[in-house]
Amino acid sequence: MEMFFTNPVILEPGVIIMTINEGDFIKISYTGKLEDGSIFDTTNEEVAKVHNIHDPNGRYGGDVIIIGVNQMIAGLEEDIKEHEASYKGTVSIPPEKAFGAHLSKQVRDLPLKRFEQKPQVGMMVQYEGKQGKVLKVMGRHARLDFNIPMAGHVITYDYKIEAVLEDLKEKTVGLSALYMAREMDIEIDGTVARVNVPLEFNYSQHWLNTKAQMALDMLKYTELTEVLYVETYTEELLKPDPEEPEQTDDEESDESESDEQEAGVE
Repeated sequence: MEMFFTNPVILEPGVIIMTINEGDFIKISYTGKLEDGSIFDTTNEEVAKVHNIHDPNGRYGGDVIIIGVNQMIAGLEEDIKEHEASYKGTVSIPPEKAFGAHLSKQVRDLPLKRFEQKPQVGMMVQYEGKQGKVLKVMGRHARLDFNIPMAGHVITYDYKIEAVLEDLKEKTVGLSALYMAREMDIEIDGTVARVNVPLEFNYSQHWLNTKAQMALDMLKYTELTEVLYVETYTEELLKPDPEEPEQTDDEESDESESDEQEAGVE
């Protein structure tokens, strides 16, 4: 059988190493830094803890990424495509291929009365659905920067291409972790994926907003023809948490009376 290679790298006669191509699923570990050496993102949990950016709900150990579908910044993807599985190195990326320029229009002066608590320099605050950093407090106003912290910076990534994934289940499970920060239980039957959805996802707005796009990526970038989301209920799973005390009829009555009293006070 004749083999055809795309973008091969020939190091020595008879030795061929495959570079990363569009559509490849790769697993990558990385640490992103600003010019001053401060770390803003990492797949290494211990590094995250040391640099006070640890997310207890996050997933560490590496991310599965599809090359060519804008799941990472352009400069990092360009560098990855020049290498092969197991490559480990560093790349510096200018703002235009990283997180963009720092925009002056995203820096605003706002009255202090618009905030529930007085802003302090360096504080991150939410305003009209956006997060901003307090740069300065001036009399009755505060100056906030609504640019993302990495905007305008040269970004450095230390990264390793852990693997190029070929197995269909590894690809789908990796995508689920990318979207939901946890590896979901997925069964593959030919070209059909059965995704077993945890019951707690019923209360997750992120899941409701994400599941269609996750299924679309699975169908578009793998050989899958169908994705089934399966919710399984059993009596055991639906039992109330024994640590949560059940309300008695008297307690429910007291709460109802209290609600009625509060509703009558304006």
